Amino acid sequence: MARVRLLLLSDIHANLTALQAVLEDAEQRRYDQIIHLGDALGYGPHPHDVLEVLRDLDAKCIVGNHDQMLLEYADGQRVYKESTVASVLKWQLGRMTERDLRWVRTWRDGIDDPDVGARYRHGTPTSLDDYMDSVPAARDAFAQWQGMLAFVGHTHVPAVYATLNAPVGDWIKGHALSDTTTYMVPPRARVILNPGSVGQPRDHDPRASYAVFDTSRSVFEVFRVPYDVTRTQSAIREAGLPEVLAARLSVGK
Repeated sequence: MARVRLLLLSDIHANLTALQAVLEDAEQRRYDQIIHLGDALGYGPHPHDVLEVLRDLDAKCIVGNHDQMLLEYADGQRVYKESTVASVLKWQLGRMTERDLRWVRTWRDGIDDPDVGARYRHGTPTSLDDYMDSVPAARDAFAQWQGMLAFVGHTHVPAVYATLNAPVGDWIKGHALSDTTTYMVPPRARVILNPGSVGQPRDHDPRASYAVFDTSRSVFEVFRVPYDVTRTQSAIREAGLPEVLAARLSVGK
C-alpha cells in the first residue's frame, strides 16, 4: 500500500462557499491527493464554479447519482418529471459549459486504487445508488465485496462500518462520526468509511464535513468546518431554486 494522505470530499452539491471553507481548513493538514466521492452537482447554486475548483485541483472524481442524472438529462436519456431534484439539475445544465459536461462524462462509477488498496464509490462498495446507512446494509456490502478498504458518500453523514477479515457475520460494527473525530482502523479489520457531506450535511450539524485518511497510520480523521451558510442560501434564493434547499442548510438535514 502506498504511503499517502488522502483528502476525502463528497456530496459538495454545488455549494462553492462550503467547498472553499473546507479547502482553506485542509491547507493546514498535509495531503497528497483529493478524492471526490460523488455528487459534486445537484441542489446547489454553483455548479460551474465547483467543477472549476475540482478540475484545477486535479481531484479524482467518482460519479454520484445526481451527477449521473444530470448527464442523462443532458443526453436526452431521462424523461423530465417535475421535482425538486429535477428542477435544480435542469437549472444547473443551463449554467454549465460543454467543457464541464465533457469532464463529468469521464467520471467513473467507482474506482479501485491498487496503490492505496482502496475502492472509491458513491453509494456502497457495490452500488452507485444504495445507502450505506445501517449495520444490515454493511452486512450485505461486506458479503458482496471482498476488499479491505472502501470510501463512500451518498448518506451525507460521516460514518464507519467495520468487520473482521473473517467470515461475514462474526463481527460487524457501525456508527456515525459526530464532530471532529479520529478513527484508527483496527488490525485485520475491513472497513467502509464515509467523510460526510461538504455541501449539504444531514446529521443535524450544518458545518461542512470532510476527512483525511493516512494510509501509513491507518487513521481516518473527520473534520467539521463552519462556513457562511447565509451566503449559499442567498445564492439559492437569487437563482430561484426551491426554498427548502436554502432552509435545510441552517439545520443540517
